[in-house]
Amino acid sequence: MAESQYAGRGQQQNKWHSEPGKNLTFSLFLKPAFLPAVRQFDLTRAISLGVSNALEPLLGEKLKIKWPNDIYYADKKLGGMLIENTLQGGQIKSSVIGIGLNINQAVFPTEAANAVSLKQILQTDYDLKYILSEICKNIEAFYLSLRSGRYEAVRKDYTERLYRLNEEKNYRSDGREFKGTITGVTNDGLLEVNVGAGVKRYNLKEIEFLN
Repeated sequence: MAESQYAGRGQQQNKWHSEPGKNLTFSLFLKPAFLPAVRQFDLTRAISLGVSNALEPLLGEKLKIKWPNDIYYADKKLGGMLIENTLQGGQIKSSVIGIGLNINQAVFPTEAANAVSLKQILQTDYDLKYILSEICKNIEAFYLSLRSGRYEAVRKDYTERLYRLNEEKNYRSDGREFKGTITGVTNDGLLEVNVGAGVKRYNLKEIEFLN
């Protein structure tokens, strides 16, 4: 676990700003050789659910997973992660999972206007080591579910916790803004959005969430 992070990376090269000693910024190293490469997104699901499960007793139903793996409270970003897999012979040889969560930070820079912390939401400080322990415990539970082949259960849990699921909201793709409704995520991680004329599937860089 890092005490501070000055150049954290997120999805699509987004930067992560963390005030020293206030938040959780840590990495996990896993060797999920039991997972074929075609099921990489199931690992993303398991890690996202582990983090979400650990925080849900504190934050309740407003806690969601924004596809693919950001942690949101209402419409604010509480944290995120970057998962980098090394593949070998059609299997996942190893995974490095970097996770950043806003815990006790009270003020964020103007360029992080969408950020929120546990302290801002609940008006109290939290023990970082305790929350880290809870996250690791919950990640392990979902990881073991994958190892035992319970893919469908993990996929179902992930879908049910999706941010904006079954809500008509604004999006942008190929420079065009439109209204759409998230209906789910494919097994290999594509976001499914009902755009009125039917359901379209989007990869990470193909769709932008708008307010």
